[in-house]
Amino acid sequence: MEQIKQNFSIKDLENLSGIKAHTIRIWEKRYKILTPNRTSTNIRTYDNSNLQKILNVAFLNENGYKISRISKLSDEEICDMVQNISASSSRENRAQNAFQLAMLNFDEELFNKTYNDLIKDKSFREIFSQVFMPLLEKVGFLWQTDTIKPIHEHYIVDLIKQKMYLNIAEAKEKLPATTKNLYVLFLPENEIHDLGIIYLYYELILNGNQTIYLGGNLPVTDLSYLLERREKINFVSYFTTRPENVEDYINDFKRQIGDNNDYKLLLFGHKLRSLEHKRLPDFVTTHTNLNQFVSQL
Repeated sequence: MEQIKQNFSIKDLENLSGIKAHTIRIWEKRYKILTPNRTSTNIRTYDNSNLQKILNVAFLNENGYKISRISKLSDEEICDMVQNISASSSRENRAQNAFQLAMLNFDEELFNKTYNDLIKDKSFREIFSQVFMPLLEKVGFLWQTDTIKPIHEHYIVDLIKQKMYLNIAEAKEKLPATTKNLYVLFLPENEIHDLGIIYLYYELILNGNQTIYLGGNLPVTDLSYLLERREKINFVSYFTTRPENVEDYINDFKRQIGDNNDYKLLLFGHKLRSLEHKRLPDFVTTHTNLNQFVSQL
């Protein structure tokens, strides 16, 4: 795939590598680690090769190699050394860096190659928790600092979702439901962030539960239809940016669905922070730690 050229500021390199801009300047001046271009106003700009190198240099530095030693290595030797570090945590860091570069360059081939290398001896659950989740946290930070554009975030999220749906299909085929527990998963109206709920869907299937996935933008009134046909439903939703007021949503849910013992409402997501120290109806349980919930399935 032809690389898409991009230029990065020194602040972008700081955000992407975790190395302070002041330190990058020192390494550049003292050790000639990078070779930036200069604008007409003498501002540093860095291309993809500089980005790749600072990521590799940062990786080696984090693993105990002094910059004075790294600076004496050729670019090829640096890459070889990165590849030869075999500790598990190092492998995860390399994968995150590769996925990050795939995102920046819209490089699906690199994304798939990195994923396929991981899936050889890691479960999808391990890849998601050890690599994808930290990567997405970093992506969120990069977006907030204007280092990347929304188009980058959309691109990497969609690639991750493709792997999630692939693993969901495989799990449904190989692991039929073995419990009577029924979980109905949905997102509230105008909530567009669906990675969390899709991963919950995967974990519930993996643990032998009956599942119905309804997707996003679902009006509460539509859920009452299921209660007419199924008993003891566990409704599951993930609130990242919606609803605006979680308490009002819960009250509306109770009013429209009814107040009986045939259902539970399990809630996840950042919006639950607004519910701290507040008393909730008995049918509602909140979960701020996804991994903890999964471990209890």
